[in-house]
Amino acid sequence: MKTEAFLLCDAATNQQGKLNVLGAFDNIFARKTPVVHSACAIACRARFDRTEEGEHNIRLNVVDTDGKDIMPPMKGNIRVRIGPDVESTAVNLILNLQRMRLERFGEYQIDLYVDEAHAATLPFYVRQLPERQGQG
Repeated sequence: MKTEAFLLCDAATNQQGKLNVLGAFDNIFARKTPVVHSACAIACRARFDRTEEGEHNIRLNVVDTDGKDIMPPMKGNIRVRIGPDVESTAVNLILNLQRMRLERFGEYQIDLYVDEAHAATLPFYVRQLPERQGQG
């Protein structure tokens, strides 16, 4: 399996095999923590070869700088089918997140596992906005 795209974004859809992504980002800005990010999506496009056809377990972990899960791991299964006239196929995976709570400023990451093997890492950051002039 090869990861063709792995993004944190405002929204994503899958339409007839097309991965549509809106607003990919890797920074969340806030004046203070904890931050509750109201809505976003994790979008992944993974390519499987003919030898990988069949059932696969997928797991996503969102962790902080210390490697601690900030939410329960997200698990699912996919069934990869490859037609007789091609040697590989792409599968689009989309996970919508609501009210993601980030306790502190710093680096976070999203880890993708396929059949319990690490497949990709996506870092993102929570950064502090500077104080406004004249406010104390």
